[in-house]
Amino acid sequence: DNTINFLFFVCYRALIFPFLIREGKPTPFFTFVLALLFCVFNGYLQGRSLTNYATYPPGWLGDSRFITGFLGWLIGMAINIHSDHILRNLRKPGETGYKIPRGGMFEYVSGANFFGEILEWFGFALACCTIESFAFALCTLFILGSRAKQHHQ
Repeated sequence: DNTINFLFFVCYRALIFPFLIREGKPTPFFTFVLALLFCVFNGYLQGRSLTNYATYPPGWLGDSRFITGFLGWLIGMAINIHSDHILRNLRKPGETGYKIPRGGMFEYVSGANFFGEILEWFGFALACCTIESFAFALCTLFILGSRAKQHHQ
């Protein structure tokens, strides 16, 4: 179910991922507040869309759009989680300086974590087939695409 996919990712990002992060640069409070507001608003929008407005024909879970979207979401999440793992373990404790990540999708794209998340949300959008999920996928592409470009440079 699309709602379960969305809730799984949100729970991973909100409850598990923060505990995996090692010490790093502190996040400015204003950035934290903006990110929190965006996540709350988007979570509400996606959840309300899926529970109140989206209607699916019988057999939707066997439809090629849902299956392809679900696989895209799953592969994107796996790439995202693996890439985050590589990034978290890039430096030894106490080590500083710039390092180029190696392994996984970093062998193909410089922003593998961003690529995984973009793939994840376009898969989600295809599985849901709602304007709200597509709008979120586009926002993710524009925001993370620009961050990926900055990181690459």
